[in-house]
Amino acid sequence: MFGSGKLNLVERPGLGRIGRPIRIRANFFEINSTDDVNIHHYDVIIAPEVPPTLNRRIFTQFEALHADDVKPVFDGRRNIFTARPLPFGYTDTFDIRLPEDAGSSTTRHPRAFKLIIRKVAVINTYELHSFLDGQCILSSNILTVGRSFYTNQISQACSGGLEIWQGYRQSVRTTPGRMMINVDVSSTAFYESCELVHMVAKILGRNLGDLRRGIVDRDRLKLEKVLKYLKIRVTHRGDNSERTYKIIKLTNTPASNTKFEVDGTRTDVASYFQNTYNEPLQYPFLPCVVVRRDVYLPLEVCKVVEGQHHIRKLNERQAADMIKFSCQQPHVRANKISQGLEILGYRLNDCMRQFGLVEPEEMAVVPARVLPAPKIRYHPSSRNAAFVPKKGSWNLRDKKVATGATLSSWSCVVFGNFEMQVVQYFIRELVNVCLDTGMNIPTKNPPIFQGNPQGNIEQMLRQAWVKAGNMTRSTPQLILCILPNTGVPLYAEIKRVSDTVIGVATQCVQSRHIFQAKKQYCANLCLKMNVKLGGMNSYIEPSCIQFITQRPTIVMGASVTHPAPGGDESRPSIAALCASMDAKASRYAASVRVQAGRQNIISDLSGMVKELLKTFYQTCGRKPESVLFYQNGVSDYKFEQVLDFEIEAIRTACASLDANYKPSITFVVVNTRHHTRLFPMDKKDSDRTGNCLIGTVVDSTITHPFEFDFYLQSHTATQGTSRPTHYHVLCDENRFNADSIQTLSYNLCYSFARCTRAVSIVPPVYYAHLVCSRARFHSRNENWSDQDPESGVPVSSYGMVKPDLQKVMYFI
Repeated sequence: MFGSGKLNLVERPGLGRIGRPIRIRANFFEINSTDDVNIHHYDVIIAPEVPPTLNRRIFTQFEALHADDVKPVFDGRRNIFTARPLPFGYTDTFDIRLPEDAGSSTTRHPRAFKLIIRKVAVINTYELHSFLDGQCILSSNILTVGRSFYTNQISQACSGGLEIWQGYRQSVRTTPGRMMINVDVSSTAFYESCELVHMVAKILGRNLGDLRRGIVDRDRLKLEKVLKYLKIRVTHRGDNSERTYKIIKLTNTPASNTKFEVDGTRTDVASYFQNTYNEPLQYPFLPCVVVRRDVYLPLEVCKVVEGQHHIRKLNERQAADMIKFSCQQPHVRANKISQGLEILGYRLNDCMRQFGLVEPEEMAVVPARVLPAPKIRYHPSSRNAAFVPKKGSWNLRDKKVATGATLSSWSCVVFGNFEMQVVQYFIRELVNVCLDTGMNIPTKNPPIFQGNPQGNIEQMLRQAWVKAGNMTRSTPQLILCILPNTGVPLYAEIKRVSDTVIGVATQCVQSRHIFQAKKQYCANLCLKMNVKLGGMNSYIEPSCIQFITQRPTIVMGASVTHPAPGGDESRPSIAALCASMDAKASRYAASVRVQAGRQNIISDLSGMVKELLKTFYQTCGRKPESVLFYQNGVSDYKFEQVLDFEIEAIRTACASLDANYKPSITFVVVNTRHHTRLFPMDKKDSDRTGNCLIGTVVDSTITHPFEFDFYLQSHTATQGTSRPTHYHVLCDENRFNADSIQTLSYNLCYSFARCTRAVSIVPPVYYAHLVCSRARFHSRNENWSDQDPESGVPVSSYGMVKPDLQKVMYFI
């Protein structure tokens, strides 16, 4: 409850019963309290203000001088917690001086600080989780990134001068009747601690010998982008100084030609180091780093400070290295999580003991159920037209799509030099597979247009569109694009032009697939093409989604994506909303908006909902009587904001169509960005990868004490440890019980249009995420690159999807 006059979060209506009951383990550890301890909460102000990392050093110095035998817990910013009062009264001020080696950055931080500490409150033990959140169990040799803790004890080299470190993430959670700690392994990239010139060679993919000749300006700009704000130490002074600097930029000139004044005489950096330190530079033709105005350091006298978190987007190779490192079989992950209790210092922890807490022992055993799979239907002429999938997947053999679209006006653009016979053979095979799968294609030999991937893409697509129209004397429906590689720029421009300029569906094909034209690949293309043209591939048996089929119901999914971390904060975020357009919840339409960056609440949700309600009415001829709304990625601390703003926006949209139109709304938050993992205890309850079986649902023990949430594992992982999806019902005017919302959400996961397997989240949310990803390509001024496909540009530069495309699944 959030106070008088506000909406309340839904309470759990009871536990689910449908499905085969099983017992599993979850990466939660129960914390028991032995004493009724009062916790003393203090507010601390450190002046002058410095970064949180320096805050901790300052507080450590305070603790050593003034805390006596009290062990305070400090959150790194404003809060201190102790089990006994600090040895002073209500408030006090302390003078702290740091040793000289504790400074950093481009401008040296002051050595003297004032700590103003004021007692705020005395709180009860049961509130501990809200404040400690695991902060008291860190050892000094562990680095903190958000709520994760890392050490280089387990690490692996990565391309481009990075290392991947394994760490642990922990959070204290309230669960029914107890307090538990959720512990999971995590991985992130750090800059390798090495000589800076070695990192330069790794970033550029060169050997050290090549660098002696210098670098071109393009490489210098690339280096500057990667190295900017990196912390370094110097190695030429011989005094083992711990002082650090931040790189501001690189010089435009090499060390041999970077000039500055010394005692009124102009000299260059290379000569200065030769004369001052009696050692010639080995790399005089490389630029210098600038760490302060008119302070230049040769690359070879700099060393990268250890433990610097890499926050920028990983390139394709680095991402592959990260996946390889972090992908672990369930039993391996479970063992590492248990080992993490030792690494994080839970065992024999004095800090926990002073708060009367007993260290956790083993993973929680959790009751769960395995839900039955729904029945799926294809066209009645299919062999085995209705069936229940086994293990979450099936194939298209001898099956025809439920509703086949007609493709009569289309063309093909070949970007690159490929033999025409090869292209024609591929198109012939693709057409045959589409026909066998139930599509209708009167035009089996579309016009083929040769295109230059470096040329004017818009002009080429327009010509292909005109050729298709002239050939059939009808509006073109599709352009098939054969791409020479997997690069982002060409694909992005094709989608920008086709979605926002011409208004025609496109289907891109990687050229490596055209030489063999495998039936499985062609069948996958058929699934995408059919729904892009308004067809329906399959649908769930109506009895398995009764809430949707019994009365007019619209299922909506919303998602917001943000630009990559470490970039320009002015970059916009993309919000998308997808909604079902039929009683089978198989066809969807989309609405998309560009909004202020890093904003999770959808600014124009009311307008987007209104658009899709109109489309639903135009498609079905009736207004929805029920709205089932799934919202992706809302943090629990923003639930109140969602209740106050987004649910009200839905109601406003309905009222704007008709003042008396008030459909019943159920609003569910869908979250995959969490660290709950489920592990089978019995082999019969695991799949071939060692994960829990598809359909495993948990709604007790590790869930909220009284709110309406559950974990659902609705997919089969191909590798690694599966992540269940966390569903949290915030508003429920449709009065679902636990079984009905759990089974409906699970069954919907079998209706994802572009594959023949159950997916990890409900399709409307999955589709909304795809729409957001596609919208990133709709900028007119974007400078795409393979390394940074989410570069930011002004909101005004984004084109809007043509209205006719918004009514079909162009984004698949």
